[in-house]
Amino acid sequence: MKKVLIINGHPDSESFCTALAANYAKGAEKAGATTTTLHLSDQLFSPVLAFGYRKRTELEPYLKEAQQLISEASHLVFIYPTWWGTFPALLKGFLDRVFLPGFAFKYRENSLFWDKLLTQKTARIITTMDTPSWYYKLVYRNAGIYSFQKNVLEFCGISPVKSTIIAIVKKSTDSQRIKWLSKVYNLGLGLK
Repeated sequence: MKKVLIINGHPDSESFCTALAANYAKGAEKAGATTTTLHLSDQLFSPVLAFGYRKRTELEPYLKEAQQLISEASHLVFIYPTWWGTFPALLKGFLDRVFLPGFAFKYRENSLFWDKLLTQKTARIITTMDTPSWYYKLVYRNAGIYSFQKNVLEFCGISPVKSTIIAIVKKSTDSQRIKWLSKVYNLGLGLK
């Protein structure tokens, strides 16, 4: 049975991303998976990696719990809005603080290479945006998704990583949002 961790990276708990997270969870649970959802907007933690990797800052209990949940999960789902071409600062800060050396990856001594510590996991990125998806792909070349997939998730050993773009949200109708909620439910339902 799959253990799914859903991370809602939208800083507003009343956002459409929250509804998407709930529907993905419903679909995954219907498929027999167990799910846990982290709403980053509900937690107080410093998103600042104050000293980089030079000096460790003690993790808040929430971030320690997040590391434990990531370790236990077989599938990670990141749901967030695309702002300025990438994910919100809250999600970036969460990644900076949680995906640390020794947990997510390990540098090798005297080598350009590293060990990936989060192998045997898959992921899905679900992002909302107000830019048409074709424009984001053609003009911006999926920059935010590509960076997240390659420079964070796959860097740490998470693979394969699939992505879903929900666009154009700002001008969407209720019927369009219902279709998107159904689409995300079906993504969860499709877990095997």
